[in-house]
Amino acid sequence: MKELKNKVVWITGASSGIGEALAYTLAREGAHLILTARSTEKLQKVKNNCLQHTSTVIVQAMDLSKTAGIEDTVNSLINQTGRIDVLINNAGRSQRSLAKDTPLTNDRSIMELNFFSPVALTKAVLPHMLKNKAGHIVIVSSISGKFGFPWRTAYAASKHAVQGFFESLRAELHEQSIQVTIVSPGRIKTDISLHALIENGQSYNKMDDGQANGMPAKECAKKIVKAIKKNKKDVLIGKQEVLMVYIRKYLPALYYKIVSKIKN
Repeated sequence: MKELKNKVVWITGASSGIGEALAYTLAREGAHLILTARSTEKLQKVKNNCLQHTSTVIVQAMDLSKTAGIEDTVNSLINQTGRIDVLINNAGRSQRSLAKDTPLTNDRSIMELNFFSPVALTKAVLPHMLKNKAGHIVIVSSISGKFGFPWRTAYAASKHAVQGFFESLRAELHEQSIQVTIVSPGRIKTDISLHALIENGQSYNKMDDGQANGMPAKECAKKIVKAIKKNKKDVLIGKQEVLMVYIRKYLPALYYKIVSKIKN
């Protein structure tokens, strides 16, 4: 099991939810952190909490839905830190709208943030990891990347794309000293449903029962960090909902019966 003390770890989507919980968990491990999200104010609060446990926390405000300028940001951060040991692609947005009601602009927006932004960031960081002959890339996907889910067509599509890209990347890097971990959380107690995109381009602003009763983000973060330390390739995280992955695979008729009854 590898140690994370003094490792440089970059977390996207670090201002809330799983990303914020990861920041606190990794700070307690003694990691040096780079925290990215859109809100500098929220990141600063997370930074102040992390500094109780670690000496180095860099805040980098970024709108990852816009991939222009990512390479310059990566180069600037590496000039400050010397390297990036672990990249955790965590930023993303969910959806709560039927496909027939969802304009293509919403589909593109979700794909841009959930798929193209982690791909762009990974491609910008990867050459530095290859040069150092070391590194670990983590993508926080979703169990929706394992099977289809109503009211989340674009979201599920983006997570399926993430699964395909990072599984393929792992195969390409199999002879390099670079690890790739794909994390597929189920229902985690975060604000993801509140910020989910609906058909008019606004936020859903409702807490799903699944999120309200989900696994605490702190517990999810601990499992992710454990997976990183053990160089796990894939990890499912959640409660009973992760069983749907196996129901879809081995009992597809039952799976379709269950998902056809989901109304939001």
